[in-house]
Amino acid sequence: MCGRYYRRSDGRRIAETFGVVCPPSFDISPSYNIAPQTFQPVVRLSEDTFERKLVLMRWGFIPHWARDARIGHDTINAKCEKVTTGAMFRDAIRYGRCLIPADGFFQWQENAGKVKQPFAISLKDGSLFAFAGLWERWTDKTTNRPQDTYAILTTEPNDLIASIHDRMPAILAAKDYERWMAPADPAHLPVDLLRPYPAEEMITWKIDVRVGDVTNDEATLIGPR
Repeated sequence: MCGRYYRRSDGRRIAETFGVVCPPSFDISPSYNIAPQTFQPVVRLSEDTFERKLVLMRWGFIPHWARDARIGHDTINAKCEKVTTGAMFRDAIRYGRCLIPADGFFQWQENAGKVKQPFAISLKDGSLFAFAGLWERWTDKTTNRPQDTYAILTTEPNDLIASIHDRMPAILAAKDYERWMAPADPAHLPVDLLRPYPAEEMITWKIDVRVGDVTNDEATLIGPR
């Protein structure tokens, strides 16, 4: 599971890293405690030109056929093992593959005591990267207003994360961004890219339990404990 992540990067750095234009209207500031149901930057293909586009979407996937937006509270993640067969994400894996920019993420390790120890996890070189994501447009029937939402795909943990948690987000190598988002035949979807990221290229460290409170959002949260 991936229920929280962080992003030191602002809109300009995201645009430079992913080869997109940051819309002037976007005010994308760093966020050190990103929680579900917030609006975050996502890179997807334009529906008209098929070029990369930077947009804001709400974290918590709502399928187009859903009657109620509350379903999005339970769909922040999508298991890669079931993504092509389950009804929830079956359309999105075909037509809604996207990139979720991040600088790191959090996992909580269960201890013998009452308090779970949070860990921050990032790439060793500290670079901005992308989770494999799925997005879909849902229209509220009462207001007729469309809303774009997303989920982060998860896979089995690598050796580094296995001692902390039994799942990890699917992180894509930069060379695979284009293939992940490119239109593909349903029989040849790029699901082979949904695998544990190499442990030797990642680092993890203990952080303050204050990260558990979503109202805390400052750079000191990701400092070593």
